[in-house]
Amino acid sequence: MGFLDILLGRSKPAAPDLDQLFGLPSAAVTLQAAAGFTPTGTGAVCFASVEGAAFAEAHQEAQALLDADSERTGSPVELSRDEYGYSWLVSRRAPDDLPALVSDLHAVNTALEGTGFGPQLLCSVVGFRDSGQRRLDLVYLYKRGSFYPFAPLGDEGERRDNALELQIKAALVDDLRIEQDLARWFPIWGAPGL
Repeated sequence: MGFLDILLGRSKPAAPDLDQLFGLPSAAVTLQAAAGFTPTGTGAVCFASVEGAAFAEAHQEAQALLDADSERTGSPVELSRDEYGYSWLVSRRAPDDLPALVSDLHAVNTALEGTGFGPQLLCSVVGFRDSGQRRLDLVYLYKRGSFYPFAPLGDEGERRDNALELQIKAALVDDLRIEQDLARWFPIWGAPGL
């Protein structure tokens, strides 16, 4: 950051810190105590697809890494594309095995970052539900190094429960690096697997 940046009030964006993902299991305890939300066992990494053999190889390496886990039960890791053309690598674990799910997400991010495709990483998402089946996702913004809650309202189209999102923000402020700029709390409508 240069002198001119300081004078003009520009700030350097936070660098990605994938180790922030490992704060999710302790945040899940807080989330359950504060609002009654528990993990669904589903998480995903979203990235912008790039054409080419190098990217295809990096993606296959990340997927093979997760599929090789001998303790994985149920469905294998799956690749989906949303209506906007973004790719989602979806992992499913037992709902009570959030640490393994977080390790999956970390491994995918690290594999793509390590092969030079870090700029294509957009976010990682972990799903939660409460006893009333309300959905809540905790979204990690790769380029910002921060989290935000996303709470879509059931069958009411593309509407969010903003009050719940702000409640979760307040509850998790001591557990996770929460994104303070609410304009960056992007909706992830139709996220595959969540």
